[in-house]
Amino acid sequence: MSPHPDRQGPESTRAWVLHPDITTDRQRRAAGPALDEAVSLAAALPEIEVIGAEIVPLPKVRPGYLFGSGKIDELGERLKSAEIELVLIDGPVTPVQQRNLEKQWGLKILDRTGLILEIFADRARTREGVLQVELAALSYQRTRLVRAWTHLERQRGGLGFVGGPGETQIEADRRAIDEAITRLRRQLSKVVKTRDLHRAARKKVPFPVVALVGYTNAGKSTLFNRLTGAEVLAKDMLFATLDPTMRAVTLPSGRQVILSDTVGFISDLPTQLVAAFRATLEEVREADLICHVRDISHPDHMAQAADVDAILADLGIAEDTPRLELWNKIDQLDADQRAALQVQADRRADVLTMSALTGQGMDAFLDSANDLLDDARTRRELELDFAEGRKRAWLFEQGVVEAEVQTETGYRITVNWTARQEKRFRGM
Repeated sequence: MSPHPDRQGPESTRAWVLHPDITTDRQRRAAGPALDEAVSLAAALPEIEVIGAEIVPLPKVRPGYLFGSGKIDELGERLKSAEIELVLIDGPVTPVQQRNLEKQWGLKILDRTGLILEIFADRARTREGVLQVELAALSYQRTRLVRAWTHLERQRGGLGFVGGPGETQIEADRRAIDEAITRLRRQLSKVVKTRDLHRAARKKVPFPVVALVGYTNAGKSTLFNRLTGAEVLAKDMLFATLDPTMRAVTLPSGRQVILSDTVGFISDLPTQLVAAFRATLEEVREADLICHVRDISHPDHMAQAADVDAILADLGIAEDTPRLELWNKIDQLDADQRAALQVQADRRADVLTMSALTGQGMDAFLDSANDLLDDARTRRELELDFAEGRKRAWLFEQGVVEAEVQTETGYRITVNWTARQEKRFRGM
């Protein structure tokens, strides 16, 4: 992927992307795809004009400056000649390293977490999404002591790390930040309660939830739009979707489901932002079927899939929740590559090849989703005592009760539920 020198405008910020390739780090990502991803992240902000990008081999991290003195001088000359205003470092940068590099080079530094926060602030649309981004930004800035926090009062979507009033380097007033965090948490608790009420109301409608998950830019929103006809932002851009989007969809079988589009996952996602998108992630937790959309044409798709699986595991997604892997963007492969992938996919019952853009493979996907939802629900007859009112209420909240007869000692209830719901019920 090449930088975007053509992305110019009256307020554009000239930026250079650096990917430190720490050779002693056993967990390091492939440097080429990692740099491409970092450039895509930068391109997701309209005010950034990426002038150049490079991989910086790094035997070990220097505590005070990240890079060695020779490399700092070499980079400094290149940045100065290109009239760079902002350096995006694809990785964590400590407050000390940031201050020292900014002083050495005479420009602004933004690390991976700061850049992702900027993008999330620019994309968040729901009230909860906006509040969670502000909360994550304050938590991040509290450790920096060099950023103004008052930029959060601005009308613009971004956080001010790139430019604007937040550009002034002042030591943040920790008490003011803590008060702002407390205020945001109070507001969030009200928003979360409202969403919980909406979700409880949805559960009374016995429609299964199908959640689309995947690495950012894998094609989830394109698939969502094809299935629903909704005009969700679907661009070749990282983090095009940040807030949970849900629509009712009728499958060809006549079954009605609720389809949920979610924020794209990404490697090294800041922990503050996993919490910041709790709304989206909770929809995944409640899903009856999880569809993992993969950009199978991406050179690093195996590592991307591993990142998604790791995040799902961290979220505590039940292993008994049915899953489908959708190998998307096969239209971007040549005939030989498609044939080879199809052989691999045919060996697995949980994998389908498709193109959300052209519609190829959609019928097979919908049929498989319907079959898995059928498999996921079983009918049981339960005997509950009058004293087990809490269990009975929970069954009705879940929308799984098909019939109920009162007996001398309690209730005889017929339920149609998923394995996950049965497991939860047995554990009550």
